[in-house]
Amino acid sequence: MAKSQTIFFKNKPVITGSYAIVGPKEGTGNFAEYFDYVMQDDRFGEDTYEKAERKMIEQAIIGAIQSSKVKPADINMILAGDLLNQLISSSYAARDFKMSYLGLFGACSTMAESIAIGATFVDAKQANNVICSTSSHFSTAERQFRFPLELGNQRPPTSQWTVTGAGACVLSQTGNGPRVTSATFGKVIDWGVKDVNNMGAAMAPAAMDTMLTHFRDTGASPEDYDLIVTGDLGKLGSEILIDLMEDNGIKLGLNYNDCGQMYFPRRHAVLCGGSGCGCSATVFNSFIMSKLKKKEYKKVLFMPTGALMSTTASQQGDTIPGICHAIVVESEED
Repeated sequence: MAKSQTIFFKNKPVITGSYAIVGPKEGTGNFAEYFDYVMQDDRFGEDTYEKAERKMIEQAIIGAIQSSKVKPADINMILAGDLLNQLISSSYAARDFKMSYLGLFGACSTMAESIAIGATFVDAKQANNVICSTSSHFSTAERQFRFPLELGNQRPPTSQWTVTGAGACVLSQTGNGPRVTSATFGKVIDWGVKDVNNMGAAMAPAAMDTMLTHFRDTGASPEDYDLIVTGDLGKLGSEILIDLMEDNGIKLGLNYNDCGQMYFPRRHAVLCGGSGCGCSATVFNSFIMSKLKKKEYKKVLFMPTGALMSTTASQQGDTIPGICHAIVVESEED
């Protein structure tokens, strides 16, 4: 049933399989032990970074299917998205799979968006199994949205590092694994930030809006979750979110964190942390899924955020709208 912006899933779709592949820099970060595959180089054996990103998605999808033990013929649909124009990474990767395909763009919120939409299909019994996938690549996103890589531009302190990585999971009507119990679809929020090197400030208001909406719709409070995790606000954006929530009478505790802030150790010198679709996607499909399977986490509120900008809008001096979608995932009952 639906209540305001939140859908409660009666049949609680099961995440039967997941997979995360990352680049070499990410493979030496804080979640290294949880990733399924670490690439030896950012080109992944391809002649362009764009082709490498497609290959990452293909491997993530195949890995998630194998992890789920669902036959490929029994999967009804792929829901996938990335950061590149016209979703070329996801769409080109989908050519190799004989499945229905929906391309989604929620910027860095796409992992939650794809799971929320996929869970809706599965919960309504309109699909038996669906794949949800998201990716980003530092070298493809950087030269599309900012500068040619060869320039080696100095980064301002508010900037973040686009994660090279892809994550995928399989949602099923039946099986074993953590269950998606609800989803809160966010609204587009724009507080007038124009700085393309300050994504945290642009997206934090959207995270606040969705978090407040989720608590209002569900009657839950921060204490009801083992982990509340946004992505990818980074260090600055997550601090802004904490302040915004406190202004609204809700104090976030030690169970709150942000994928971008957690991703890299300080020695990697990535300023405000990680970002990109692949940041929250790889954290969710590795670290968070591992904790849920082991029941070290019983209930997680996963809230990736996205900056709905384009190079055209930025060059015209436009502001940066933000979006945040949330899903609740609970460990399998005993």
